[in-house]
Amino acid sequence: MVGRRGRCRTRRSAHLVDHAHEAPARKSLARDLLQAQIPYYLPQVPKTSSIRGRKYVSYVPVFTSYVFVFGNNFERHFSLTTNRIAGYLSVPNGDELTRQLFDLSRLIGAGVPMTVEGRLKAGDRVRVKSGSLAGVEGTVLARCRKCRLIVAVNLLQQGVSVEIDDHLLEPIELARPKP
Repeated sequence: MVGRRGRCRTRRSAHLVDHAHEAPARKSLARDLLQAQIPYYLPQVPKTSSIRGRKYVSYVPVFTSYVFVFGNNFERHFSLTTNRIAGYLSVPNGDELTRQLFDLSRLIGAGVPMTVEGRLKAGDRVRVKSGSLAGVEGTVLARCRKCRLIVAVNLLQQGVSVEIDDHLLEPIELARPKP
């Protein structure tokens, strides 16, 4: 499910979200899940820092405190026995969460500059129609005359945004109930 740099790689039907309370516990939880071969996703982005003139790259989580676990009840129970979890959230719409995490993974993999967004604003739902991000869905947010696409993880009410040319976007027609 996850690589060292946080690439989302699999689709499983049972979806649960772990809430790890501290950074060391989150990394230890990820190691425990990897050792037990339990699929998880810890989205991370590179952060470059300079110490005494030397550049270092570290990987920081996109969503602090969250590790996404994709598993059944046994795998859920195992993750709880690690004593590294402050709480567990059930996911009401696992397919939607999976799609959103795959879109997030594609953005991370594309290496485009991102801004982590807190509470999401209402806006038009769009899909990228061409280029390396074709098919990624999100919500448009305009700031300072520049178009930003928010790829949301609705369960957390957070997401990331990227600057994108508006001509690359097409509106998504939302299905309307038949009368």
